[in-house]
Amino acid sequence: MNGDIHCGEGAGAARPRAPGTGIPAAVIMVVGMGALVALTIWGLSDAHPTGESLGRDIAAGVLGCVLSPVLLRWPVTGALGLTLLAALSPAATPAATLGALLVAQRRGFPVAVAVAAAGIVAHAVQGTWRPNGGISFGWWLVLITVGYGALVGWGALARARHALVASLRERARRAEAEQGRRVAEGRMLERTRIAREMHDVLAHRLSLLATYAGALEYRPDSPPEQLARAAGVVRAGAHQALDELRDVINLLRDEDTVEGHEPDGRPQPVLADLPRLVDESRDAGGRVRLRNEVVDPDALPAAAGRTAYRVVQEGLTNARKHATGRPVQVMLEGRPGARLVIDIRNPLPEDGAATSITPGTGTGLVGLTERVQLAGGRLDHEVTAGEFRLRAWLPWPA
Repeated sequence: MNGDIHCGEGAGAARPRAPGTGIPAAVIMVVGMGALVALTIWGLSDAHPTGESLGRDIAAGVLGCVLSPVLLRWPVTGALGLTLLAALSPAATPAATLGALLVAQRRGFPVAVAVAAAGIVAHAVQGTWRPNGGISFGWWLVLITVGYGALVGWGALARARHALVASLRERARRAEAEQGRRVAEGRMLERTRIAREMHDVLAHRLSLLATYAGALEYRPDSPPEQLARAAGVVRAGAHQALDELRDVINLLRDEDTVEGHEPDGRPQPVLADLPRLVDESRDAGGRVRLRNEVVDPDALPAAAGRTAYRVVQEGLTNARKHATGRPVQVMLEGRPGARLVIDIRNPLPEDGAATSITPGTGTGLVGLTERVQLAGGRLDHEVTAGEFRLRAWLPWPA
């Protein structure tokens, strides 16, 4: 019976009950209450065999059984009505005490105490005109008070447990939603990282290939030796670009990859690899001037070195794409305990027309700015005095 009553409580008086859900609880309540009333009347008939009192008890018990389902919808009103009926006959006591329990389960503690107090008063009135044999009125009142106190405590405990379960369910729902949000954010961050890594690694390589391919296209009358050499560079560069693409994808998928190393164990490029990067640009026909004034470059942290390499790589790639044939000046300076400064400049085309040999998306500098900011630095770029300037600052702890 308790389980069905609890289900009725969950429906509550504040919202309508779904069709048919209240019928099983009401039927079980009437049947169970009928059994308790029958036992109560049987005990009363042995103690007071008079016909008048027995008829009154039967009428009060039947009325209590009939009215008990009202507690499922209006617990306070039903409990007070059954409490008033309990003042007239002990046969209504089971229904009245059940009402006090349901009020304690479904209403606040002050309301439950008030209903319990009304029940104690009603049973005190009952005890004055219909004494119980074998026990004094004082002890009778003590037992009634203890019983109602137990009912209020039981109901309050059940209500607190129900509130706790509801709170835990809500917390679990919120945690699941939060976990879903974190997974979505993680996927977005992973996609952003993939795009940034692919741009940094492949844009430089593909722009070199485009430069050699452009030379083959515009100078078909070149000596066969130069054409063969350019074709070989294009072929080797294409294979290298594919290898770098595979390395980037493996790097982002392999959780066991050591920080600062490629999946095959090769270290990622750092500041010491800048001369090789400049030589690649020069071999492709670029006019690059490198001025490296870094003091104690071996003391530069590897993460800062990788970021500096990517900054220079992006600067050379942009110059090759948007200012083909124009000279590029790369300057680095810094020392431990200060900061590393990277300054890249290249003149713009004199006629202002775009000379890009490969289309650009405009997202390279956006990703590069994010990379520098994640390293604790800052990156600025501007067009002034007829040249494009890219300047980055990276922290260099002592």
